[in-house]
Amino acid sequence: MDEIVATSDERTPIIFILSTGADPTAALLKFAQDKGKTISVISLGQGQGRKAENLINRSKKDGSWVLLTNCHLAKSWMPSLEKLVLGFAESYSGSENFRLFLTSMPANYFPVAVLQNGTKMTLEPPRGLKANLKRSYQDIDKETLKNCENKNSEWHKLLFSLSFFHAIIQERRKFGPLGFNIRYEFNDSDLSISISTLKMFLSDQD
Repeated sequence: MDEIVATSDERTPIIFILSTGADPTAALLKFAQDKGKTISVISLGQGQGRKAENLINRSKKDGSWVLLTNCHLAKSWMPSLEKLVLGFAESYSGSENFRLFLTSMPANYFPVAVLQNGTKMTLEPPRGLKANLKRSYQDIDKETLKNCENKNSEWHKLLFSLSFFHAIIQERRKFGPLGFNIRYEFNDSDLSISISTLKMFLSDQD
């Protein structure tokens, strides 16, 4: 991640091309925090295009970062995204600290001009239980890992159990209908939300 951001600039969007089960959101948020950068996230979908455009224009001025997730769900807004990115290349006016990150599943309507003008990175979920567990713990910040209001022993056990359960689900998903009757795209965001919820419940216990 560090190398990719270092070699990019304010005119060049960084595009994460996703595969099933891969989600760079948690890792990118942690990376921005480690670098002392402010990053705003918008999950694209119906009615989010205008908000995303306003956020980009505002972030260009103050030099913050923007992450637009699930671009493949905003088909109607893709021409506007293309116009914005081409505008960066032709005549950019704003902070040199600005960065634009995009995530998308492969889609034939994703603008070719955005791909040509951006830095592309493909993401795949880790293979195997051990790799899944290692990846999960790498994405957890130290504050979350250590601190749980004098309940660290219980917290570490529950956190490992949750991470192990997440790894099993990720592996089982690969078997299609043999793994689950109803397909659900489990990813790192699900784990992140589960960790936050688990920590909240444990903190509330006497």
